[in-house]
Amino acid sequence: MESLIGSFMGGGREAECKEVHDPLSGSLRGLCTSWKEPLVIPGPIIVGGGPSGLAVAACLRAKGIPSVVLERAHCIASLWQLKTYDRLRLHLPKKHCELPLTPFPSCFPTYPTKLQFVAYLEAYAREHGVRPRFNEAVVAAEYDEALGFWRVRTATQGALVEKREYLCRWLVAATGENAEAVAPELEGAADFGGPIVHTSSYKSGDAFRGKRVLVVGCGNSGMEVCLDLCNNAAKPTIVVRDSVHVLPREMLGLSTFGLAMGLLKWLPLRVVDALLLLLARLVLGNTAKFGLRRPQLGPLRHKALAGKTPVLDAGALALIKSQRIKVRPSGVKRLMKHGAEFADGAAEEFDAVILATGYRSNLPRWLKVYAAKEVFGEKGDLGGGWKLGNKGLYAVGFTNRGLSGVSLDANRIAGDIEQGWKSQLEKIKVTSFACSHAPPSRRISNFTK
Repeated sequence: MESLIGSFMGGGREAECKEVHDPLSGSLRGLCTSWKEPLVIPGPIIVGGGPSGLAVAACLRAKGIPSVVLERAHCIASLWQLKTYDRLRLHLPKKHCELPLTPFPSCFPTYPTKLQFVAYLEAYAREHGVRPRFNEAVVAAEYDEALGFWRVRTATQGALVEKREYLCRWLVAATGENAEAVAPELEGAADFGGPIVHTSSYKSGDAFRGKRVLVVGCGNSGMEVCLDLCNNAAKPTIVVRDSVHVLPREMLGLSTFGLAMGLLKWLPLRVVDALLLLLARLVLGNTAKFGLRRPQLGPLRHKALAGKTPVLDAGALALIKSQRIKVRPSGVKRLMKHGAEFADGAAEEFDAVILATGYRSNLPRWLKVYAAKEVFGEKGDLGGGWKLGNKGLYAVGFTNRGLSGVSLDANRIAGDIEQGWKSQLEKIKVTSFACSHAPPSRRISNFTK
């Protein structure tokens, strides 16, 4: 058992199924018939090497439980490192975004930059001995009822041929709600004469200096991209098709998020929503006057029921008020060679289009659910849960609470797995004792039962 754990945690030679001499995997002997010889993992497999995956791995390691983190990219936190714009900062104060066991450095500002956050994550992985297996994209994971194990199949990122199969008792989905960019197909896109890019490919407004840019999407990313474009002498127009809550990043000298969380300890959600809207009106004015209609539900309730995160204003609203950022209140009907036509019949010329249309989870693509009703909610999502059914399946980073919810989920998952881990260790002791005292002719049969 110790040698097997060491091989995975210490980077030693990988143990294949036919070589494993571990009571946890003894019952699998002779049953590893599909694909190449699977690798039996004594602890959990964590799919995703972002903040959520790192947090779970660290919490498990603190309890003495080894894990294997599979990451499809060549680095940790690939969304942050490879698919975010340069000016990005944490939208919430650092104290609400730190991972379990390790706070942010005191020298970091209240809202760390992208580079600071990535540095924190890299230091976190080193401190807690988390070494993901990079360039391994999970293409399928399904529960094998006969074995009582999860089969996890991977491929080299971008390859079509599966590379390896793993077997494990516990599986943690940590790929998050933002694994894949959502880029809608716009009519006339092929005829448009300028670039059309998703925010996952946008780095800086410097590339759009002097250009008329249409930004589709009015969430936090869309607003910040418009702000960045203005700071680089571009001329942005933002499409605000739906209602949106815009809140100041800070109220009464406190972060809006921190204030809301504090009030929720004492007041009902509807009352907190009403107070937030009142304060926002006092600080920002009536945003509807500038084309930013508010939803009928309050910001917290809207987030809980619709999953729509309020925009925390970092300066874009002032530019909207001064009309340096134009607002289009209707959706794009079609693109033309030199511009766009909108649903209300208006048309305008543009040099480029940026899609701030968000991301979605890739979980349904690779997770072959053993019982959909136990895992997915009515909307096809995970229903906000961290423990999914009773087959050793967990999820972290899917609770609509962003980084602020990761620590809570990670600790819960590690604690739940710890109970099963201790149970398996007790079985190992009993099996080892039985094998050592059994006649030679019976030791093999005892070992594999």
